[in-house]
Amino acid sequence: MSTRPRLARSIPFWGLLVVSLATAAGGAFLLTSKVGSLTAVLTDNSATAVDVYVGQVIAIIGGILLATGIIGVLLTLAVAALSTLRPVPAVEVVEPIDWKAEADEVSAEPVAETAAEPVVEAAPAAESETAVTR
Repeated sequence: MSTRPRLARSIPFWGLLVVSLATAAGGAFLLTSKVGSLTAVLTDNSATAVDVYVGQVIAIIGGILLATGIIGVLLTLAVAALSTLRPVPAVEVVEPIDWKAEADEVSAEPVAETAAEPVVEAAPAAESETAVTR
């Protein structure tokens, strides 16, 4: 059975979060800078065709990048929420090995094995004396 790493140690999870935040930040920067410069050149009547037409496309691309970054962050949150629904495998508690006790057992002299003698049922002493005297 393969075990999955915890979400806090998952590289793809953190990669998705970082890339999503960077995409959202880049898109927000493009959107606000282009809309700001477009507003400035349109209000002072110095706008050229390049400013108007290219600026609009760049602002739209910035909006798309911002929306993509927000969707990525929402996906990251969904993955984090779904990871809490996975069953956690039971952790077996393993006691540390006491190497000193094990070394003492090895160095001790082996215990002599005693042969098992057959069990003989002895008659009570009082009965055996009366049987002999009769």
